[in-house]
Amino acid sequence: MEELRILVINNHGQFCHLIHRTVRDLDMDTSIVPNTTPVEEILAEKPHGLIFSGGPSLERGGLCEEYAKELDIPILGICLGHQLIAHAYGGSTGAGSHGGYAAVDVEVVEEDDILKGLGPRISTWASHGDEVTELPTGFLKLARSDICAIEAMKHPDKPLYGIQWHPEVAHTDKGEELFMNFFEVCANYNK
Repeated sequence: MEELRILVINNHGQFCHLIHRTVRDLDMDTSIVPNTTPVEEILAEKPHGLIFSGGPSLERGGLCEEYAKELDIPILGICLGHQLIAHAYGGSTGAGSHGGYAAVDVEVVEEDDILKGLGPRISTWASHGDEVTELPTGFLKLARSDICAIEAMKHPDKPLYGIQWHPEVAHTDKGEELFMNFFEVCANYNK
């Protein structure tokens, strides 16, 4: 696959640098960018895609909701990034019944673009301190688990994807494959 420019948006999560390293190790041109960077500066970087990192709370999500609504490029939201995309489009988020990081067995209900070839189940590492509790109107549910009804989702028309789990950590199976699927979306979208 050709080298793409992927910006990792820093939402102050503990795994942000690990996402960046994973993307770099998969031979992509990547930088970490503060989530307070104006839209014009994001566009000036000419990214093929954005990855919203995890983080502590919606209040610390900076301009991610604005990016999700205004930018016409593929976006993958991880954990808090997933919740920020949902929030931007009118979905609901709230405290999960299982807080803290733990192994979570995720069921793929719709393989779609980013989960292509990963199902029917994925062993993941996730935090459910907060989670998406109601899909935004029109969004498609891609995955679920016994503890969370919305483990992954997709915008119906735009290349916006959210996942609750962390594909960048070694505890998650098929994490690199998920990133490669996202990069394929980015490459095809930017042709």
